[in-house]
Formats: sequence, structure tokens, C-alpha cells
Amino acid sequence: MTIASLAGTFEALGAAWSWVIAGLVLAGAEILLPGVFLIWLGLAAVATGLAAAALPMPWQGQTLLFAGLAVALVALATRLQRRGKGTEPELNRADRGLIGREGVLDEPIVRGAGRIRFDDTLWRVEGPDLPAGRRVRVTGIGGTVLRVEAA
Repeated sequence: MTIASLAGTFEALGAAWSWVIAGLVLAGAEILLPGVFLIWLGLAAVATGLAAAALPMPWQGQTLLFAGLAVALVALATRLQRRGKGTEPELNRADRGLIGREGVLDEPIVRGAGRIRFDDTLWRVEGPDLPAGRRVRVTGIGGTVLRVEAA
């Protein structure tokens, strides 16, 4: 192995390490910045660095590989994110966990309206007229009013 080829090998490894370091910086920046975007660019950069270490390729090829991987990973992540979303956001919707839950009426249901306490929250309820102390089951939610039936 000649000195020139050894120097070329170190130069190629230097470019590969540059990609890996850039990828790690991008992945680390994901922690500091909101959103889930930089992680995919970071993964593309790390993959480009590993490919550049394994295969000799000019910087133009490395740049094209990074761009292609970045576009592919961001597109894949966007597709997976869309698939994971439901029709309605569930974040901060603790009321969804009340459907099917049973409790005891704090106030009677008179003319279709009453109140019930779940945990530390007093909820308005609507349903058939029932006396206070009666056990009911939550069947649905309309805004901030729970729909109940006798349990």
C-alpha cells in the first residue's frame, strides 16, 4: 500500500466521519427543537457516512445519496404519521376514558340533567330521570356533558 493510497483512504474515512458526526448533531438537535423532523435527516447522514466508509464515492455521490435518503426517510415518516393519526386528536382528551365507566350520581337527574363526580371533576350528565345516589354508566359524551344510563 502506497502513501498516496493510504492518504486517500484516510481522506475517505474523514468524509465518512463528517457525515456520521453531522448525523449525530442533527439527531441531538431533535431533542432541543420541537417536531420530529431532524431525526430523519440525522439518520440519512449517518447512513451516508457508513456507505461512504464502505464504498469509495466522490463527495457529489455522497451528497446525492444523502439527499435521496433524506427525502425517502421523511416521506416514510410522514406516511407512517398519517397512518397513525385517527379522525380526531386524542391528546388531552381524558373524557374519552370515561365512556363505559360507572359511578354514583351526586345530584339527581331531573328533566334530563344532573351531576356526577369522577375523580376530582364534577360532570354534568344527561339521561333518564334518576335519583341521587343511583349507579349509572357513561354511554357517550356531547361536548362537556356525559350521557348516562342506569347501571
